[in-house]
Amino acid sequence: MQELPKPWLNPMAYKKVRLEEARVEAELARKFLEQGLTRNAAGKVFQACKALVAALAVDKMGELEKMYSGVVKIRGGRRVKRSEWVIAIMPTNHLKEVAMMISDKVNYMASIAILLHQYQYNGPDREGVLSPYRSDEAAENDIRLLINEIEGMLSTLSA
Repeated sequence: MQELPKPWLNPMAYKKVRLEEARVEAELARKFLEQGLTRNAAGKVFQACKALVAALAVDKMGELEKMYSGVVKIRGGRRVKRSEWVIAIMPTNHLKEVAMMISDKVNYMASIAILLHQYQYNGPDREGVLSPYRSDEAAENDIRLLINEIEGMLSTLSA
């Protein structure tokens, strides 16, 4: 995979690389599932969704500037718009909010991805305290669902 362009320098190149990242991460998630590596698959499908949201956020730059005003100082002392920084980093604590701005479907996908991210770290929990998934099988269902949703969306974007 090529180096990630900065969205403040070349937004369309950034979007293209993030879409490719989403595709590769979804493929890896599927392969991990086939090998019985459910928690690893959860992490990969989360990364795929995060990359997809970051790519789609490029098209919402104007709306993001209203939500995330101001500037952020980055490495090297350079200052960039906070909205561009959010797109570049796509912090997990901003993922849902950005996804909601993109579309209902992307919001739905991000919601599942965030639950799977929690499962990745905590595993299944029959009591539902540490994880929203009571079994690995329940998580596998959502991982497959999210892989299919991401691949479906990617196919429409590249068509």
